[in-house]
Amino acid sequence: MARQDRFLRLLLRIIGAAALSGFVAVVMPRSWMNATHQWLGMGPLPTEPIVGYLARSTSAFYALFGGLLLVVSCDLQRYRPVLCYLGAVVIVLGVALFAVDLLEGMPLYWSLMEGPTNTIFGVLILVLSCRIGRAS
Repeated sequence: MARQDRFLRLLLRIIGAAALSGFVAVVMPRSWMNATHQWLGMGPLPTEPIVGYLARSTSAFYALFGGLLLVVSCDLQRYRPVLCYLGAVVIVLGVALFAVDLLEGMPLYWSLMEGPTNTIFGVLILVLSCRIGRAS
């Protein structure tokens, strides 16, 4: 296996495991969510039902995405078209998240970490997926 393929596999597994850990927030007590929200410097977590729904459903989506990354990391050649798609949409997602963060007034540290990091991961996934199977 080429060095680039090994790096892509490792990257997918790291991102996948991190995203899969989002499942914790799906079942997390609301008091923990509130404590985390305050620790992040955003004040008390709003109590409206939509806030809990969005936090938990988004976390469930992250966990689903993480599981998908772990699955595709097991056979890069087979899932190359899926990886190319994922790379492209993660780039778009990163740009969109950055814009949303800025528009919604998220803390600057949050905006600089979320959008650009996702964009970089998307670029890496896309570029490395296009090179799957090539000798390094």
